[in-house]
Amino acid sequence: MAKRRVIIADDESLIRLDLREMLTTLGYLVVGEAGDGVSAVNQARELRPDLVIMDIKMPGMDGIAAAKVLTEEKVAPVLLLTAFSQQDLVERAREAGVVGYIVKPFREAELVPAIEIALARFQEFQALQKETADLKETLETRKLVDRAKGLLMDTQGLTEAEAFRKIQKMSMNTRKPMKEIAEAILLTHQMEKGG
Repeated sequence: MAKRRVIIADDESLIRLDLREMLTTLGYLVVGEAGDGVSAVNQARELRPDLVIMDIKMPGMDGIAAAKVLTEEKVAPVLLLTAFSQQDLVERAREAGVVGYIVKPFREAELVPAIEIALARFQEFQALQKETADLKETLETRKLVDRAKGLLMDTQGLTEAEAFRKIQKMSMNTRKPMKEIAEAILLTHQMEKGG
């Protein structure tokens, strides 16, 4: 199995060094390091790691703001490191879409479960997003095909089954999705009506 690629972001170089050693020992590949949130975001955009492990308190853009950007842009999941466990930070982290949270000082043994859970949650989230997008596409196609069927039934006196079969046949003959055929039928009708 390919090594998981990780970017580390912490404003303390000693922590980055410790973390790099721990991650390398545990079989992860550290592909980048950053000392502030903006650099972490830019590196992640460029390197597309499997995970970004980031401290909350950093100069410029803090870890939570950086995590929000990376989550919204679907760049990589973020595991936050912090010496602080205040409720407001936890709440901000949750709202930013952070997939995991680990409190300093942490031990090597705590790192693997936190990383693996963060990666699993991110994969589940991506699968749900894809499923939602697929369902929207299916629903949109069904609506367009129904409108095109209705139009063929009205203008050509076809039954619903005949209209559907006509759209299906055009789709197969042209090797185009039924959605495109339905759109073309509706557009043609609109142009004839308007012209």
